[in-house]
Amino acid sequence: MIDVADDAQFETVKSEKKDFGKNNFIEVARKKVTSDKGSTEFVTISRWYYLPDGAERYKKSVTVPDVAEIKEFVAEMLKKI
Repeated sequence: MIDVADDAQFETVKSEKKDFGKNNFIEVARKKVTSDKGSTEFVTISRWYYLPDGAERYKKSVTVPDVAEIKEFVAEMLKKI
């Protein structure tokens, strides 16, 4: 879990998305959180959908620590399963 202060500032460093189904997409993003406690980067995998007017709406996500061993494990398991 990421411990952040009330003054935390979140920034999306980079993101990519892939449409699937009728009106859904997956977004993989690198994000950075900065506060008076310091800063850290992490990766999110989020599911979104499009509203009839084309607006994007967030549904749910999972956060992966920016640790090479963990990212490699997740990537390998996604390929394997």
